[in-house]
Amino acid sequence: MIVLETIEVAFAMFSALPVPQPVWNEKNMRYAMCAFPLVGFACAGFWWVWSAACWYFSVPYLLQGAGLCLIPVLVTGGIHLDGYADTCDALASNAGPAKKQEILKDHRCGAFAVIRLCTYFVSYLALCEALEPSPQALWCMGWAFVLERALSGLSICRFPLAKQTGLAHAFSTAADRSKAGYVLVGIAFLAAAGLLMGGAAGAVMLAAGLLVFRRYRIVADKQFGGLSGDLAGWFLQRAELWMLAVLTACQLVSGGGL
Repeated sequence: MIVLETIEVAFAMFSALPVPQPVWNEKNMRYAMCAFPLVGFACAGFWWVWSAACWYFSVPYLLQGAGLCLIPVLVTGGIHLDGYADTCDALASNAGPAKKQEILKDHRCGAFAVIRLCTYFVSYLALCEALEPSPQALWCMGWAFVLERALSGLSICRFPLAKQTGLAHAFSTAADRSKAGYVLVGIAFLAAAGLLMGGAAGAVMLAAGLLVFRRYRIVADKQFGGLSGDLAGWFLQRAELWMLAVLTACQLVSGGGL
């Protein structure tokens, strides 16, 4: 029962999918971050279903790409994009860590956030339209959805926090950080193995995801004084875009044979 409630907490927080809304408590939040990568499996599943439907009904490439672009947003409700936009605004300020934290708390959407979001979606749509959703490509991207969430959850458990408030603090303090961290490391290794099974493209995607994760840690420490939920969302969206870009590039280089 507690396992089911833990999964429900993760999906209630990090997805827009209809799930029962449990009362959050110490027990069902302890390992909620461990269930976070399951949202990645949901994104992967919908990618497979949409791609199969597009193949069966001969859907035009642009519409097919638009669907692939929107699926992660519809599954998550855009919760990570909110953090991405806020973080882009803060980074564009070139201010100190304290001022950047104030910008993260500002509910208004600044000009730089709008510009970065537009750039993000144009890039994502173009990559999805260029991608041939072959079984191997879908396999690799499916594990990418899982890996980015495992690493994001791991950062919540292991990175120093910038403040003692917010969702990152709530999940971090409620979690059994040691055990949850080990579980998330295991899931990250599983996702990495899945990517490596996807061949050279999967290996390069894995490298790209890990490089973005490394950059995330540096930015969090040096520019924000620690981790926040917005930064975790910023990392997840960047990792997803870069891994998709690598996958599409590998497919184009191989002549669409991937």
